[in-house]
Amino acid sequence: MKGPLFYSKILLFGEYGIIKDSKGLSIPYNFFKGALKWDNNPSEMARKSNQSLRGFADYLKNLEKQEDGLVAFDLEAMDSDIANGMYFDSSIPQGYGIGSSGALVAAIYDRYAKDKITVLENLTREKLLTLKQIFGKMESFFHGKSSGLDPLNSYLSLPILINSQDNIESTSIPSQNTNGKGAVFLLDSGITGETAPMVQIFMENMKQEGFRNMIKNQFIKHTDACVEDFLNGNVKSLFGNLKQLSHVVLDHFKPMIPAKFHDLWKQGIETNDYYLKLCGSGGGGYILGFTEDLDKAKSALKDYNLEVVYNF
Repeated sequence: MKGPLFYSKILLFGEYGIIKDSKGLSIPYNFFKGALKWDNNPSEMARKSNQSLRGFADYLKNLEKQEDGLVAFDLEAMDSDIANGMYFDSSIPQGYGIGSSGALVAAIYDRYAKDKITVLENLTREKLLTLKQIFGKMESFFHGKSSGLDPLNSYLSLPILINSQDNIESTSIPSQNTNGKGAVFLLDSGITGETAPMVQIFMENMKQEGFRNMIKNQFIKHTDACVEDFLNGNVKSLFGNLKQLSHVVLDHFKPMIPAKFHDLWKQGIETNDYYLKLCGSGGGGYILGFTEDLDKAKSALKDYNLEVVYNF
């Protein structure tokens, strides 16, 4: 017995910026996935997951009381399933910036929410925002503070365009060119990242006027341009903006980039073989890469395993 599959996600553009109303673009990534399962002979991992679900169920009971009217769950069914050994079986690596807790939140909402908003109905902006709000409150159990975007992406399995915090829509992205030389790829840093400390550093930095100006005049400007270029298929312009964005991140987000990648990051900007950017909050996990020539990027990054996500 097992539930439907929920996929990981990749925030192509908008990490940190969406906290301050930049545009963002998030896409499902079905290479990794998770589902609720039961097992007569549970592994150590399944038992751990089951324990974690107990804590999550308690949190949801309180959430229902605190946020009266926002969301209601069939908590009896959830308690009973957890008592019977339910766990979240997932191939999504944790702390990698691709939405491991988001997929779990989506799976729990899908199975236990009463009067749930479904993917099959007409998804108005209001409904999307309501879902995002519910998911944000649910996922806060794992992150301290969540935008709700990861679970939303996982739940809908559609690309999501973030215009601003209260203006989101499902969108379509240009079809991949499977024969194209260009690609978006994931680079494994080999280190697990933690979201909360990274967001803490960002919030501390936002208290400085210089940092705030840089976010507004450089970071958000290039992020917004990248989103527009990507959606409109303007590859040439996209790579110009990506280079700028990669530069801004290297200069101002150093703590979020694992130290051993600082030189590699710089090398990409100098050679134009590839450009790197944060995937999620950084600090470890995956790093996102963009290249106009995948063979060149592979040769420059030959010591690393590249996972292609999208072809130009």
